Amino acid sequence: MAADELIKEQLKHLPHRPGIYKYYDDKGIIYVGKAIDIRKRVSSYFNSSKQHNKKTLKLISQIKRIEFTIVDSEADAFLLENNLIKQHQPKYNILLKDGKSYPFLCITNERFPRVLSTRNKLNDGSRYFGPYPSVTSMYVVLELIRTLYPLRTCSYNLSQANIEAGKFKVCLEYHIGNCKGPCEGLYDEAQYNDHIQQIRNILSGNLTVAKNYFKEAMSAAAADYQYELAHQYKQKLDLLDDFQAKSTVVSHTLTNIDVFTITSNEKCAFINYLKVMNGSIIGTQSLELQKKLEETDQDILASMIMQLRSDFESSSKEILVNIDDLVLPLEGVTVTVPQIGDKRKLLNLSMKNALYLRKEKESMQDKSKDSNEVRIMETMKRDLRLTELPKHIECFDNSNFQGDNPVASMVCFRNAKPSKKDYRHFHIKTVVGPDDFASMYEVVTRRYKRLIDEGASLPQLIIIDGGKGQLGMAVKALKDLGIYGQVAIVSIAKRLEEIFYPGDTLPLYIDKKSETLKLIQRLRNEAHRFGITFHRSLRDAGTLQTELTKIKGLGPATAEKLLSKFKSVKKIAELSQQELETEVGKSKARLLIDYFSQTAK
Repeated sequence: MAADELIKEQLKHLPHRPGIYKYYDDKGIIYVGKAIDIRKRVSSYFNSSKQHNKKTLKLISQIKRIEFTIVDSEADAFLLENNLIKQHQPKYNILLKDGKSYPFLCITNERFPRVLSTRNKLNDGSRYFGPYPSVTSMYVVLELIRTLYPLRTCSYNLSQANIEAGKFKVCLEYHIGNCKGPCEGLYDEAQYNDHIQQIRNILSGNLTVAKNYFKEAMSAAAADYQYELAHQYKQKLDLLDDFQAKSTVVSHTLTNIDVFTITSNEKCAFINYLKVMNGSIIGTQSLELQKKLEETDQDILASMIMQLRSDFESSSKEILVNIDDLVLPLEGVTVTVPQIGDKRKLLNLSMKNALYLRKEKESMQDKSKDSNEVRIMETMKRDLRLTELPKHIECFDNSNFQGDNPVASMVCFRNAKPSKKDYRHFHIKTVVGPDDFASMYEVVTRRYKRLIDEGASLPQLIIIDGGKGQLGMAVKALKDLGIYGQVAIVSIAKRLEEIFYPGDTLPLYIDKKSETLKLIQRLRNEAHRFGITFHRSLRDAGTLQTELTKIKGLGPATAEKLLSKFKSVKKIAELSQQELETEVGKSKARLLIDYFSQTAK
């Protein structure tokens, strides 16, 4: 029997009952759906094909076989459909398929527990908090915990017998004050466990217990005339206040609520999720989903609510949504569309996020590849608060190996692309010794004095590779030339990718994934590459002699790499072992650590 005839025959025997149906092609399941009446719903695909869009017609053309399962209610059908979609991931069903696992913070189940980050939840008795929407948000909380409390990070088995036997010795973390040495019995277990309980409260969204603890400790220390200790507790209290201030407090009258909103166009749906606990938003996620068939907003949102609540382990008994007639098979959970009050404000906030995502995505889709440069420049203009579109950008970098052949480089980007004919090299002429600040003043002065003398146009943006010191000298050069204020100027510091403005003590932190930062990094890296290439050409091959090349096992290439980035041996010596390992690997990092340890004696 042909496939079409088989399907026609199957349609006649489908039940008028609630349940789920599965469509198969030659390879397996391609679609799972739910229905109050299985026969009516499935027959609608084949009896009114003229009303379907192209995607649905393509699905219908691939169906070779139909299976169904009867259930007792529509709620049961919903749950079964959701489970089967997760299990089989049919290509015509909407589903988050990125395989992403969210990060958690874990308080380990052991004596003197540790606080760790993980993506894998184990049934080992440990306490897991999260998940967090991003690694960045998780590490912000972890850094706060480690700053407030001196917890151990080692994986030793700190049983009473092992400690009394003297099996362990305190490590560097103890000597720098990050740990109080429970491995040698130097940390009272009761106090340690009290700190762990405070951490549990913080991770659960309750900061009151920890704040009261530090307030009482501060007052007791002050009453005992231990003012330095009191100040330390005050600093930790300030950290908690600052962390709480950065959390979006919705309303103290709201407890645990999930908020979901959806907006859509013909091709995509855009969903925002806010997780509210103790009156504050502790998690947020925005999603773009490609529509597969003719799904309604109700169907899409209902499916995503089930999945996101599962992913974020939400047990909230109240859900706020922006669309009516939403059916969810969640016992004991209320689903409402609030019209007034704090809950309505919360819903509007979620909707703003969903609409912003939609606007952003549609804007990107509407622009062709030819307009990418304009988009990038407009983004940079907005992010850096420029008054003009940065069509012409110039970036400066010094290349100075302890005073050996000091040079500088300038690269030029026009319309967000390299303009290599405008690149320039500079021999440092007026500066003696390794002085990056004076060198920056010289090259900026020479570059723009020449443009002024030639009557050439100035760039809309100047980028300085370095911190506030180099930026200050570049600004001084522009002021001495009388063009300060005519050209925007910023600097980028390498360690944390901070953007500094003239006269502003606080740096700007741009989203690490933003096009603005990526373009600035590209300019910086290109200027660095261009300068190093020039510097290399001025030296005889293999003649770079530095203190680093005297270290047995460390070659000129490694020395050049480190010095080109950190500028001096002194700055390299200040790096941590982890930072060195990131740059040159474990074995060479160990050689450097050993060498600097010996020379420091």
